[in-house]
Amino acid sequence: MHPGRQLAVLGLLFAILYVLVFWGPGTKGLGYEERLHPKLGLDLIGGTQATYRASLLTNGQVPSQQSMEESRKIIDQRVNALGVAEAEVVIEGNQNIVVSVAGKANDQLKNVGQAAQMRFRMVLGANGDTADSVMNPQAAAPSTDPSGSPAPSAATSKAPAANASAAPSASTGGQGGGELAPSASPSPSAPAASASAAPAPAPSASAAAPAPVTADVKEQRAAIEKKVGKAAWAAAEKLTAPVDTTDAAAAAVYKPFNALNSVEVNALTPEMQFYVPTISCTQLDGRPSGAIDDEKSKVVSCQTGAKLLMDVAKVLGTDIDTASPQLDQQSQWVVSLDFTSSGQAKWTALTREAFQPAADSPCLTAAAALSSGATHCLVAVVLDKEVISAPEIQGVLSGQSQISGSFDATSAKELADQIKYGALPVTFTPLSSETVSATLGIAQLEAGLLAAAIGLGLVAIYSFFYYRLLGSVIFLSLLLSGLLTFGALVVLGRTTGFTLTLAGIAGFIVSLGVAADSFVIYFERLKDEIHEGRSARSAVPRAWARARRTIISANTITIMCAVVLYIVSIGAVKGFAFALGLSTVLDLVVVFLFRHPIMTMFANTKAFMSPRVSGLGRALKRQPTEKEA
Repeated sequence: MHPGRQLAVLGLLFAILYVLVFWGPGTKGLGYEERLHPKLGLDLIGGTQATYRASLLTNGQVPSQQSMEESRKIIDQRVNALGVAEAEVVIEGNQNIVVSVAGKANDQLKNVGQAAQMRFRMVLGANGDTADSVMNPQAAAPSTDPSGSPAPSAATSKAPAANASAAPSASTGGQGGGELAPSASPSPSAPAASASAAPAPAPSASAAAPAPVTADVKEQRAAIEKKVGKAAWAAAEKLTAPVDTTDAAAAAVYKPFNALNSVEVNALTPEMQFYVPTISCTQLDGRPSGAIDDEKSKVVSCQTGAKLLMDVAKVLGTDIDTASPQLDQQSQWVVSLDFTSSGQAKWTALTREAFQPAADSPCLTAAAALSSGATHCLVAVVLDKEVISAPEIQGVLSGQSQISGSFDATSAKELADQIKYGALPVTFTPLSSETVSATLGIAQLEAGLLAAAIGLGLVAIYSFFYYRLLGSVIFLSLLLSGLLTFGALVVLGRTTGFTLTLAGIAGFIVSLGVAADSFVIYFERLKDEIHEGRSARSAVPRAWARARRTIISANTITIMCAVVLYIVSIGAVKGFAFALGLSTVLDLVVVFLFRHPIMTMFANTKAFMSPRVSGLGRALKRQPTEKEA
């Protein structure tokens, strides 16, 4: 390639890189000076620290150290999902895990302590959140229009729609594959799930036996019975169908349940949580973490203001092999799921059951209440306490499936990471989130940058002293390499979360020595060619051809070492390895696109032919002629 073309390619790379620095992703709202700031690590600028406390086990004991260590590793993977964020995740005492991330990262930390227990459950019943109408009957009294038709009540307008389908599609991968794709917003055509919309679910063949009641739960229920009164408790225990909330006298019996807190509501049976009209979604949503994790029990949760009674979980998060965020054909973010072999069999069986239910199955009534014209059952995707979606299944799914909803790129990746890295073996409750100061501080950053500047200055001084004109090539090469590295740091910090720490600065400083070695190899090879009788002009391409292999080999070894170190290490050492590998790769770019072409251009100048100016010294003095060899 002509030297001018190589330099043009390098100029294009610089232009693209610095366009990304100033106008690329993540620059919106930043001033031009702020756009030049790389993302600095916890040891340089401080950051955010969040503490999570592990819940006690059912026997009142703290979780084992093995469970805590497994939880620490999973949380570390979630926080460092991009590999180079270098967050600190440590166990504090025997019950707390402390997560520290550089800068303001409250949003990044808010969900890392979630259990991420995913369950796929058949929806057996749907009931509107009628607590407000029961507690305030006058406010929710139905009105009529001039034609005499009753207007829908406030309570019945909260029901969600789940009319999106999961039709099989060849494009989703796998024979008979399909996507589990719920509607992102309620459909206006979906009827309200009022208290009378869904009759009592009939016992299903798949219903599991009630979960054994522990002594603690018995004690809690006894206290709740005393609080609400024996009459209300006895009435609630007998409920097998939604209460007609238009009968004020019948509904008033259950008013004491509205005064229960979320912990007390959690102690009730799923049937009581679902059928008692004064138990609201606010109370259900406030239940402790892990409240509906038991896959062997029916559970109740809320979606868009409606209470859903769901069957035992027949497919779990552990049945998923991998998950990844993707854009679907409508350019909407979804989470694509690939199941394990056994998990795929379970998922196919569940979708078959939902697609071909028995005629008297309660899930059909629930589906009709939530989705206008639904002829198949709904399957709810439940993460911890939240129903992510509950679409109607319109095909037997035997391949890759997708979870869709109101996702953006960040939330889709967050969910995929939680599924991919697994559920926490321990339930955690956030205790605090606070800003922490730098452990080493900005003074150490300045010291590191000063050390880099001194090292670069010494290399430049020695280069000019020993190689003279050729020293300018060394200096310009290091300067260009530094500019490339800085631009890459800024862009990577905004797009992939790369965080520069003192260890990373050390990696960049070490790379200066690697870069200087390649100069010595090239220039000394050039002198050898001249000693062998070639002119300076003809020696340049020949020296480059021979030195190139050595330079590539030396840099390749450095890159391989950095890759291995990055893979097997954690924390600050991983940052050192990444910085070393990045700077070495960029140095190779400068070697090929600047150093060699600029030397070719220098070889055609008079200054290069002067022993006093070029730096080739005695090697040129021995040449009897300057004609081409």
